[in-house]
Amino acid sequence: MRATKMLLSTTLLLALAAPCLGDRPSAASNDAEAVGQATTEFYQGLNALFTGDASPMNQVWSHADDVTYMGPGGGILIGWERVRDIWESQAALKLGGEVLPDEVSVTVGGDLAIVYCREVGNNLDADGRPLQVSIRATNVFRKENGEWKMIGHHTDLLPFLDGQSAATASN
Repeated sequence: MRATKMLLSTTLLLALAAPCLGDRPSAASNDAEAVGQATTEFYQGLNALFTGDASPMNQVWSHADDVTYMGPGGGILIGWERVRDIWESQAALKLGGEVLPDEVSVTVGGDLAIVYCREVGNNLDADGRPLQVSIRATNVFRKENGEWKMIGHHTDLLPFLDGQSAATASN
């Protein structure tokens, strides 16, 4: 909840600062707001994934051949088809719980944006007990046809997932 409030606070701050920037908000402030929204949508999609629904990731991610995924289970995946497959595999795990971004930092330059954060929350083990999540994450977005789409996701490893997606990711 705190991370969502932080994203909303950042968006509100940008909206309040816009009048100070002239008659129209700058493209940079509009892009920062849009990247903030894309980040929110990614984490909403991630939490939907924990319930078994991978479909929101189709909306958030670019479907290009150069997207990359280096998630909490290890391995490196390149290309939308491989990334989509790992999201579907992770959805099948139905990890439950909720993970939100915290300590969010957004950098926007041209048609690329980087979001650094800490992913915090919990997933559930097979017996329904919470497993704490607190890992660093880097999310990379690209502006495609006027929309910010994720093209890269890289996190620390989670000990309770280590190796689960690494086998899938091997060439």
